Amino acid sequence: MIQITKKGKVILAGAGPGDPDLISLKALKYLQTADVVLTDRLVSPELIEQYARKDAEVIYVGKQCSKGIWTPQKDINDLMVDFASQGKQVLRLKGGDATLFSNVLDELQAVKKNEIPYEIIPGISAAFGAAAYTGIPLTARGFSKGVRFLTLCDLNAVKQNQWKDWASTEDTLVFYMSGQRLNFLAEQLLNEGISLSKSLAVIQQATTPDQKTSVFSFEGIQTNTLPEFEFVPTLLIIGEVVNLHHQFSWFTEKNTTESYFDNHKNIYQNAV
Repeated sequence: MIQITKKGKVILAGAGPGDPDLISLKALKYLQTADVVLTDRLVSPELIEQYARKDAEVIYVGKQCSKGIWTPQKDINDLMVDFASQGKQVLRLKGGDATLFSNVLDELQAVKKNEIPYEIIPGISAAFGAAAYTGIPLTARGFSKGVRFLTLCDLNAVKQNQWKDWASTEDTLVFYMSGQRLNFLAEQLLNEGISLSKSLAVIQQATTPDQKTSVFSFEGIQTNTLPEFEFVPTLLIIGEVVNLHHQFSWFTEKNTTESYFDNHKNIYQNAV
């Protein structure tokens, strides 16, 4: 007799940038019903604590290179496939949006190859969360008509003409995962003649209780080295729009050295 194994489903969902209230209703419903939750480091711990099923298997698959924490992507893919093949509903919960600067392609290829049903649920990306919670419109009449989402993870992939383009564009530039290269980035843009009327915002742990925003003008950067920023995640926003921060900032920030995303680690039953 042939035994037919019922396959479960994998849901690839964005949990938002940090504030637990910014998750979508659809992603929240799946969090409340999932058998297995594979969660990134930048997912609000409060979401898991408050809404995951008490009997759900919550597995931490985060990446934090600076502390030597790294879950190989293949391990994450295997977990999704293994649990779904057991007939379980698997929620792959990502910080921010599910498709922007994530390894969603690898995960899509894994579930597709194994003929596992899947769904993608968008989330509020860190760029949108940071912009809203700092009062910095990413586009604004008279300031910027466009926005670019970028990263300096692979410096070898950045060509010289790109630096010139980034320095001269009127678009707002948003850099993900580039906080450790902040001074190098500023130096390159200044070398390529970026307008000194533009400013650079460094937003750490955006939308969380530990959010911290620092704004620097390129005129000031020209003669001063930027400070180092200890905590991640860090998002950089560059452009004329950054000058609107002091006028429209509304979110109360506190001077803290806490790391919001590293708290409440007891919520994870397992760690890969």
